[in-house]
Amino acid sequence: MMDFEKIKQAAGSYEADMTRFLRAIVKNPGESCDEKAHVETIAAEMKQVGFDEVKINAQGNVMGFMGNGDKIIAFDAHIDTVGIGNPDNWSFDPYEGYENETEIGGRGVSDQCGGIVSAVYGAKIMKEQQLIPEGYKIMVAGTVQEEDCDGLCWQYMINEDKIRPEFVVSTEPTDGGIYRGQRGRMEIRVDVKGVSCHGSAPERGDNAIYKMADILQDIRALNENDDADETPIKGLVKMLNPKYNPDYEEARFLVRGTVTASQIFYTSPSRCAVADSCAVSLDRRMTFGETWESCLDEIRALPSVQKYGDDVQVSMYRYDRPSYTGCVYEIECYFPTWAIPKDHAVTKALESAYKGLYGEQRIGAADTLSMRQARPLTDKWTFSTNGVSIMGRNNIPCIGFGPGAEAQAHAPNEMTWKQDLVTCAAVYAALPLSYSL
Repeated sequence: MMDFEKIKQAAGSYEADMTRFLRAIVKNPGESCDEKAHVETIAAEMKQVGFDEVKINAQGNVMGFMGNGDKIIAFDAHIDTVGIGNPDNWSFDPYEGYENETEIGGRGVSDQCGGIVSAVYGAKIMKEQQLIPEGYKIMVAGTVQEEDCDGLCWQYMINEDKIRPEFVVSTEPTDGGIYRGQRGRMEIRVDVKGVSCHGSAPERGDNAIYKMADILQDIRALNENDDADETPIKGLVKMLNPKYNPDYEEARFLVRGTVTASQIFYTSPSRCAVADSCAVSLDRRMTFGETWESCLDEIRALPSVQKYGDDVQVSMYRYDRPSYTGCVYEIECYFPTWAIPKDHAVTKALESAYKGLYGEQRIGAADTLSMRQARPLTDKWTFSTNGVSIMGRNNIPCIGFGPGAEAQAHAPNEMTWKQDLVTCAAVYAALPLSYSL
């Protein structure tokens, strides 16, 4: 039997160390493909706290290992961040940050460098208290390029490094809850051809922008319409209906998919000419039962797309940006939906570890409690994570529990709570043994 109080005491005793470590990471910018300073800071801390092995792979992911078993329990934290946006929206320096009695501020403290901090110290506690089960080793991964291309890092580690854990804990922020899935996403491009002519006589040409305007109205209908029999373009809400989706129960858990136009492009000889091409990017969020093929076919079947025939091309974006090491690992911009079953052994193990330490409800700093405790302990993310590769593409069980708040992601004045770092370190330390019992 685990001594939960001893684990909690150890985690609490490392609060100052975790605060120092987190502030050291975010002191340097670490946007996607520029994470080197973050990686070096993390690798140094892993070595200092006593990891048995620390290495950085060819893509630039930092991996620390505790124990010597053949089976791996992994903790994933992407350590890249988005940019700061408009600096005028920040009330403090996003890299210098701030610290008070309960909070830490800075770009990346919630999304999601806090996760690597708790995982590193959770592993330290495991080693100190002999909580690593026989036959297992613990892997803590600080992964790169997630903000650019969710899951690319794990595709690389699984396929090229031949690392395949028994399960993975995503340390993305979960507002004190346990998350067992998320909607997927994909990046779609719609291209429309036209014919240019002088703007003084537009009837001589074929305006690609007008064609795209028709198509965009149909795309909007996909997002907004109901699924009644008489509705010609049935809305994406149809995936919550057993009539259209045998996986409707998990779809209802994750909530319906969405689609929105996120970018628009055009070509034209001049501002006084008819546009001869138009293209849009679509952000498509997918629920259970939807695939990249079904999402592309859904756009291709829209009345306006059919109307314009061969003048319309619907495709999926690809990602080929080099990592900070120069590694190019090309992949399609498809990030599958995933959910681990509520009765899965990993789900039960994490719930058991959490409840043994902290009880039946979410906990957190005083200013977070009302929001957190109004939500179920086990829930799902609203955004996408590396789980799209871990479980979505590779069927490795994945579950989420991480410090910080979803609402802080990509926001100015980003902050997190010291208590969350402590809570997560304790739960991570207790999880492997909880799983093996």
